[in-house]
Amino acid sequence: MSEPTADAVDTVRSGASSLRSSSVFQTLARGGYAVNGLIHILIGGIAISVASGGGGEADQGGALAQVASYPFGEVILWVVVVALAALGLFQLVDAALVRGREKSDWAERGKEAAKGIAYLAVGASALTYAMGGSSDSGNQTQDLSASLLAAPGGVVLLMAIGVITIAVGVYFVVKGVRRTFLEDLALPSARWKRGATVLGVAGYVSKGVAIFVVGVLFIVAAVTADASEATGLDGALKSLVALPAGGVLLIAIGVGLIAYGVYCFVRARFRS
Repeated sequence: MSEPTADAVDTVRSGASSLRSSSVFQTLARGGYAVNGLIHILIGGIAISVASGGGGEADQGGALAQVASYPFGEVILWVVVVALAALGLFQLVDAALVRGREKSDWAERGKEAAKGIAYLAVGASALTYAMGGSSDSGNQTQDLSASLLAAPGGVVLLMAIGVITIAVGVYFVVKGVRRTFLEDLALPSARWKRGATVLGVAGYVSKGVAIFVVGVLFIVAAVTADASEATGLDGALKSLVALPAGGVLLIAIGVGLIAYGVYCFVRARFRS
């Protein structure tokens, strides 16, 4: 198969650039950051409730189910669907606009594309709830793990998923500690920068730790050949309760996820 011509690539990039510069598209994408913030605030609240002896599913499904229970929840869910679809497409457009063929360029392109796919996946879950359905991400994760374990080479693939997930978690922690998330913002004053720094450090580190634990459970499932060990975000957070001072740790992560949610609202307003 021949490679696309330079003219074809330029045409695609020109179209992507025009779409990205659209004020309507940018507004919808900013809305995506805001609804992503709402989802993380709800997940953080559920995590704190679980740590305090309450119930609930501390993942996107649990957050979306909570939204569905609100007055006008269906309307809110449709807003979530549209906003996350726009944000996902926005990230894919950013991936298409990355120039160059160096390893760093491909890494940047892959990172932006992965973000887009992640936002679209959450948007698809929101669509399920908006249409009156429901989903259990924990069961879906276990079903995927079971399918992989039953397939030739599935153990290796499941371990690879775990390693990649751990790497994503480390990425979030490092981004929080190094405060490079500030590069994503165009803040109007030093006071806004201080506030965004506190929110971003707490938020990125907490989210990174949560994702790291999800990755560890994937590897445990692969090593033990037990798909039930791979329980997704909800199971990962709830597994912390069994640790010494686990309840306190889960509350801290819950607070951090709420901080990340508030940071997302700041990003929606001051995205660079």
